[in-house]
Amino acid sequence: MKLNARVNDTERDLCWLSFPVAGKISQYVINDCGGEDVPRLHRTLTAEMARLFPESKEHVEQGDLYYEASAADLGEGYELSKDSEGRYHVRASREKGYLYGMFALYSLLRRGEDVGTPVVTTPSQHIRMVDHWDNFDGSIERGYAGGSIFYENGHFRMDYQLIREYARLLCSIGINAISINNVNVHHLESFFIEDPALVEIRKIADIFGDYGIRLFLSINFAAPITVGRLETADPLDPTVQNWWKRTVDGIYDMIPDFAGFLVKADSEGEPGPFAYDRTHADGANMLARALAPHGGIVIWRCFVYNCQQSWRDRSLDRANAAYDIFSALDGSFDDNVALQIKNGPIDFQIREPVSPLFGALRKTNQILEFQITQEYTGHQIDVCYLVPLWKEVLDFDTKQGGTSVVKDLLQANSVVPSNSGIAAVVNVGMDNNWTGNKLAQANLYGYGRLCWNNDATSEEIAADWVRLTFSLDDKDQEGMTQLLVTSRETYEDYTCPLAVGFMCKPGFHYGVDIDGYEYDRWGTYHYADRNGVGRERSLATGTGFTRKYSDARFEEYESLATCPDELLLFLHHVAYDHVLHSGKTLIQHIYDAHFEGVEKVEKYLAFIKTLEGKIPAADYDNILHRMELQLQNAIDWRDEVNTYFLRKSGIGDSRHRTIYE
Repeated sequence: MKLNARVNDTERDLCWLSFPVAGKISQYVINDCGGEDVPRLHRTLTAEMARLFPESKEHVEQGDLYYEASAADLGEGYELSKDSEGRYHVRASREKGYLYGMFALYSLLRRGEDVGTPVVTTPSQHIRMVDHWDNFDGSIERGYAGGSIFYENGHFRMDYQLIREYARLLCSIGINAISINNVNVHHLESFFIEDPALVEIRKIADIFGDYGIRLFLSINFAAPITVGRLETADPLDPTVQNWWKRTVDGIYDMIPDFAGFLVKADSEGEPGPFAYDRTHADGANMLARALAPHGGIVIWRCFVYNCQQSWRDRSLDRANAAYDIFSALDGSFDDNVALQIKNGPIDFQIREPVSPLFGALRKTNQILEFQITQEYTGHQIDVCYLVPLWKEVLDFDTKQGGTSVVKDLLQANSVVPSNSGIAAVVNVGMDNNWTGNKLAQANLYGYGRLCWNNDATSEEIAADWVRLTFSLDDKDQEGMTQLLVTSRETYEDYTCPLAVGFMCKPGFHYGVDIDGYEYDRWGTYHYADRNGVGRERSLATGTGFTRKYSDARFEEYESLATCPDELLLFLHHVAYDHVLHSGKTLIQHIYDAHFEGVEKVEKYLAFIKTLEGKIPAADYDNILHRMELQLQNAIDWRDEVNTYFLRKSGIGDSRHRTIYE
């Protein structure tokens, strides 16, 4: 297949859309599906055809590619086929499906493949969302790729072309919703829900709307006080309810296709209904009723816990918090409320058990929350391809009976399936390559691909990203793919063993600090002593967290004899000489994993050095520099963790490798 040279080498990175396809399509025909979005999406489609298939022109009747209305209801999906005369057909029920089908055809042809048997694909999840933790001052909470693409120094950046480039990247991987401001809503951002901010937000919403992406805003629950100058934000106060109704009406007057609100309440200092002795259902439903006449929804985060805990009290367990609060409210939320639940019970660690809320909630809309930005997984310095982690969560069987696998129960257990889905904290900023580390683009790409098709494998997604992003021979493509798909396990090897979590530098969350959180207020303790390490969360002798799961999972997690090795230190305090299912003692596993993790990074670095001259110089320099930093980080983790546990346990390495005393 003939390909044009990569475009935009010195300007902003076009990521997996960098290489236009030539020699395939000269003319195309668009038959409108119907609907109010047709004109804007038609314009977007023709603009994208010009960029991705630069030889193509729209024609009224004849072409090499036909966009046609589908007789079947495909929702946001599409059918892709090729007829006996070599003409391509994209069929869809909505104009948005044409866009998704066009990007899929581009991806297929760019990878050197072609359409064989007709492919019909519909998204696995309804809501496929990215959440920005961007602040109006231009900073990004937990951002590692430069400043905000939306804001700078208390102003809107107003770089509409930049936002359009971002929207096309998101659309190309199937994203259909976005929140553009931090869930920790500061003072100035509290006013985003009224003029004059809404004037600019409408322009942003229109750009995303051109790509079928609806816009949410994070709101401050205390906005009736800070913005409306009321004396209370009590959700059951009629004055507060009326204020929110007027405010929401004003938003929809300005942005008719506004999607709704994202809310963090009663968590880490954010205001919420607990201040008024109200439940989270009271708070969420009050907002939902203001949005309902306009078709908007409330996404209410379940990340609620006591962040003033004492390490002295072992009965307190942050892992229990979300379950205890929200499981009791199942069925109490309005139909246009969705609970957004983090994948694990604590906070986006490299490994945690799946949140027990999945499977426990059976009468409430639910959205699974991931984190693309690498807060605890390497800050986009270290390579850590997260799709394998997300796959494990989606494929997890809660064993609750009925529809019990997470990827299926998101819809099955939601009262309105269209108000369910997946969201993730995104990793994008002003860096030229969007994600800081060039290889971190694979996480953004992989997230969108996995949301669209929950059954796609980590390997095929990584391989597709490599082929779309670089022009490498088969050997190097395979080498890069394997680097990505093994990197999560590698990162886990040299950092926190067996799901113990939080041995990183407090606040910053990059680099090793084994006891950094051990006597702090955040409820993230490993309790290492001379006998063993880990948090005892069994029902028999611990905090009872294991009982939050189904009977089958409880029995598995409760006993050391059946608890999976990879979750062991999250669920139990374990002696150093305890023998794992692998046959190793706990202490030997810790030593071996940390030595092996460094060795793997050394191999990654050696491979990257072979790519000089094979990938663009800017990409090579970017990846090489970060890989060198990753190796030093891995060495620091290895040496400090191994020394720490040698001193605690008094048990040496059976292989007599260097551990500093």
